Amino acid sequence: MDEQKKVILTGSLVIIVVALVVVVYYFFIRDRAKEALPVQEVVEEQAVQVPEEEPGAGEEAGEPLQVELDKSDDVIRGLGGGLSTNQKLESWLKSKELIRRFTAAVDNIANGLSPRPQIDFFTPAGEFKVRVRSGRYYADPAGYKRYDIVAVVFSSLDAVQTVALYRRTKPLIQEAYGELGYPDQDFDEALFGAIVELLKVPVVRGDMLLERKVISYAIADPGLENLSEAQKYLLRMGPDNVQKIQDKLRELASALGVPENILPRSKVYLPVKRLP
Repeated sequence: MDEQKKVILTGSLVIIVVALVVVVYYFFIRDRAKEALPVQEVVEEQAVQVPEEEPGAGEEAGEPLQVELDKSDDVIRGLGGGLSTNQKLESWLKSKELIRRFTAAVDNIANGLSPRPQIDFFTPAGEFKVRVRSGRYYADPAGYKRYDIVAVVFSSLDAVQTVALYRRTKPLIQEAYGELGYPDQDFDEALFGAIVELLKVPVVRGDMLLERKVISYAIADPGLENLSEAQKYLLRMGPDNVQKIQDKLRELASALGVPENILPRSKVYLPVKRLP
């Protein structure tokens, strides 16, 4: 599989995962856990106007899909392509086993793990970029551009249609979840864990200092390096893309009628500066 296809398939999974995990807040309202990171809360937050839902809204096309899991890809592609006017989304949905891949990825994210073991295409084209300054290694912001298309397409999603698609595919997702070894557990629990992981990723403003390892790099700041593998994947998309993705999550929550004040607040993380 060439690098361009890897980006396309990566985008499809990230878009589906991030777009749908917010739905769980509609079913589970829980207290926010304490943040262990030294973060600076964003003070200026605009209240989200929750739209009034008309009686019966979304029910007309809200019946569960009458299709077998093994034969669901074409149906999902047809419905998923209508979530955005951006034509990139349709091309991203050409992957196979969409429901199973999504379910396995969400399960891993909910447990703080990278979904890469389940999906061999979870690597974008190009390399992780590093720049050297005064003998120290820093993450190069130019590397974040590899993920720009993911944030752009995700931001273009129609929140109402995305929520409707989740509701219609829930039985199929539940079946795939049972195949993973959770026959008696509601998939909404995994979604809840996944959304907590994603929305707690801080927006890093400032140079991210790295430490050179044998064949890779680690984040020097323990407050960031100690994030889960799932959280660090989103973190590597860069602050602007993280912000765009989290803004859309809040829009999706508003479309569900979820009050803004029960969602985790936006966080800005200032990396620890080290003296020369």
